[in-house]
Amino acid sequence: MRAETGILQESSLKRVLADYYELTKPGITFTVLASMWVGFLMGAAGSVDYLLMAHATLGTWLIASGTAAHNMYLERRFDGLMHRTKQRPLPDGRIGEQPALFLSIGSIVAGFFYLMVTTNPAAGLVSLATAGLYLWVYTPLKRISALNVFVGAIPGALPAVGGWAAASGTIFEHGMWILFGIVFCWQIPHVMAIAWVCRKDYEHAGFQMLPKRDRNGLVTSLWILVPILILFPTVWKLYVMELAGFMYLAGSLLLTVGFLYYGIQFMLHRDHGSARSLMFASIAYLPLIWILVFLDWIV
Repeated sequence: MRAETGILQESSLKRVLADYYELTKPGITFTVLASMWVGFLMGAAGSVDYLLMAHATLGTWLIASGTAAHNMYLERRFDGLMHRTKQRPLPDGRIGEQPALFLSIGSIVAGFFYLMVTTNPAAGLVSLATAGLYLWVYTPLKRISALNVFVGAIPGALPAVGGWAAASGTIFEHGMWILFGIVFCWQIPHVMAIAWVCRKDYEHAGFQMLPKRDRNGLVTSLWILVPILILFPTVWKLYVMELAGFMYLAGSLLLTVGFLYYGIQFMLHRDHGSARSLMFASIAYLPLIWILVFLDWIV
């Protein structure tokens, strides 16, 4: 009987931990960390302090996890209205509102002070600005204006700057803002594709995503293609600045051509299938770009 009780308690604890882990949006948090790592390696200029990098990783993870959890807290009622999010821990009732609030704010505050103490003020302030823009500008703007996509791309792109700042102690080096530009331009078509695929869900929850007011998809197509086209000179700039080599350049240009192909397919068809293909292409694009950067750095 005791053995069965112990098994049940262990199983219950695993479910609770899994729910809290889900609250941190681990997929998005890992993307944040990957961007931070790229920024750190480039900002280190060939002399990597791995202990400092570990501190930057932990601090960034705390802030990113807390930001994701607080976003779920703020949008818990709206998540309950959408098919793709109604099973999240808060709208499904598996986690209470007060524990989620305490965990999210606590993680953000802890991450900020950890970065300030173990790395430098520049890294801490960039990460805090990322959380603030995401939670208190982008999140409420989603229910007001379709401009939320462009505003949200700013905190989405700042982790690379934060990583560079952690390594260098400054936010005034040109290379970090090229990394920012890559993520910023990638994120707009990425979010546009998701918004098109999930537009009924978003409309039902009252989110003002662009496809809601763009029934024929022409404006959405424009805002998908323009950032992808800007990616060409942006990824090329890292090579010109000698921050990455030819292997990176060739691979990144080929990836951007592929990204553009799916953007053009959406422009031609403007349907669920082409938006879904673009969404998956965008999901693959940024990790592959970062892999090329890592490989180029190793070689």
